[in-house]
Amino acid sequence: MCAIFGIVGEYELKEAKKALLLMSHRGPDFSSYIAGKNFFLGHNRLSIIDLNDEANQPIVYEDITVSFNGEIYNYKELQKLPFPFKTDSDTETIIAAFKIYGLDFVKYLRGMFAIALKKGETYYLFRDRFGKKPLFYYKDEKRFIFSSEIKAILPFVKKELNFDTLSCYLSFGASISSDTFYKNIKKLPAGHFLIYRDSKIEIKKYYDFLKEPSIFDEDEAVKKIEETILKSVRYRLIADVEIASLLSGGVDSSLVSAIASKKGKIKTFSIGYKDFPKYSELKYAKEVANHIKSEHFEIFMDKKAFLDILDESFYALEEPLGDPAAIPLTYLFKNVKAIGIKAILSGEGGDELFMGYRQYFEFLDIEKAKDLKYKNWLKNYFRSNFSLNKEWEWYKRVFEETPLFRTTGEVFTDLQKNIFLKRNIKDNDSLECIKNYLYSFGSLSLHPLIWYSYIDIKVHLGELFFTKLDRSSMINSVEARTPLIDQELVELSFKIDPNLKIKEQESKYLLKKVALKYLPKEIVYRKKKGFSYPFIEWLIESKEIDKIKKINEKTDIFKSEEVDFLLSKIKRGKFSRHGWLIYAFSVWMEKEFL
Repeated sequence: MCAIFGIVGEYELKEAKKALLLMSHRGPDFSSYIAGKNFFLGHNRLSIIDLNDEANQPIVYEDITVSFNGEIYNYKELQKLPFPFKTDSDTETIIAAFKIYGLDFVKYLRGMFAIALKKGETYYLFRDRFGKKPLFYYKDEKRFIFSSEIKAILPFVKKELNFDTLSCYLSFGASISSDTFYKNIKKLPAGHFLIYRDSKIEIKKYYDFLKEPSIFDEDEAVKKIEETILKSVRYRLIADVEIASLLSGGVDSSLVSAIASKKGKIKTFSIGYKDFPKYSELKYAKEVANHIKSEHFEIFMDKKAFLDILDESFYALEEPLGDPAAIPLTYLFKNVKAIGIKAILSGEGGDELFMGYRQYFEFLDIEKAKDLKYKNWLKNYFRSNFSLNKEWEWYKRVFEETPLFRTTGEVFTDLQKNIFLKRNIKDNDSLECIKNYLYSFGSLSLHPLIWYSYIDIKVHLGELFFTKLDRSSMINSVEARTPLIDQELVELSFKIDPNLKIKEQESKYLLKKVALKYLPKEIVYRKKKGFSYPFIEWLIESKEIDKIKKINEKTDIFKSEEVDFLLSKIKRGKFSRHGWLIYAFSVWMEKEFL
């Protein structure tokens, strides 16, 4: 796991090296660069595979230069290609595959990656299939810049707020590819590659995972899911350093940890909150740890630790992010690093692949209103009787026959945004934010659950959760691996009849069948508890939440009376998700523009 940074065009060597240094946390083990008259390519290395100096990057072979961030898990298979390998690193296999397969080489890589590749005077950027590893770029008339993090690009650009991204953020909690919160700084979408040649940018898509269902037998589905998860976890245990596992006590992280422990005793990590036992799931994590015989570590966060790490976490995130879990996750990884762990497994993806969120069942039920024969009266009634309740927005979409579900993580409705922002927001603005994904999906005549899973993997997971995981881990120089979002497993999931996934109205029905082979029944079938912790209580007690009002008085982005209304609701225990989004954005605005 590493950082890459490059400039094509005019640059000062001192400034380029300084920019690379801003990402030293992503690769503290070694830093190097190649500099030419109009080309700079730098790399910070976190050594995970092949710890020898010969594996340091950038790597040059003939007229090909490569620098990459990530892991290629099938690199051993790729080492069988006819190529004069000099190291045992996965980086060289990228060059070998490119030499043999050309631009199609990326289809042969199994892993997470952001790759910068130069051949002659043509430059290529590749981002992995699901957006696990970040890759940003910027272009003006003098140069083209690319980087693993935005902070390395900012010294070269004039900072301007992208207001369109703010609207999407209020809906989905993150900037949506290819936009960022900064005008003119873009992020390469997952499953895409970029070609830069003769001062021109061309972006192409190389991957999507949507499949027509072809598996309708429960036993076949369970067998294939288990086989694929076993293979995926085994791949992610490949390393020349110790691999640990995050363990929340939920099905996903528990299953990953249990399978990983079959190879040998592992370390597992959980987090709890002092003086707030209602938020704690430590007892479930400990039960799993005892079952799999892991060396278990319980990390506790209190209000002081929360407040102390806020600035570091926001610095790591770079942009506003609508998931308050980023703060304890940063704290957890800080403790993981202190114990000496450089690579860790995490359970993201099980909910999105195997229907683990209760919202899926709620939306499926609401979808039925589309079939009402006489719904025009209801349609007209909803248009004439506005409500700020999210349910009003949901039924309005159904009666207007626009896509109902727009990710599990949707927070502000379009009407709420229009009331809250001083800037006018059009109806169905949130749909505009995800129009590219809607276009790629093709047909909403497929089972609604296919769309739910698809858009959640693209946005809720790809733009929100993977950003949180990458920045929280890498600011602490720890690599996080997510075996449940594996190419083969994702594609298999979409081949399975979605009705099997919610059989008997049971969330994650099929995954739980697999988990029963590895975990106690009481863990597998315990009531799901969504992740939460006392962030609102701590923000209120510390008066941090009042920054929303103070900063808005300077930025004048939100209507002051609506800010007062939101704050009054937050202090009565309501609208905590809305509150976090506005708080995170306000703090970011203060740091970046005030």
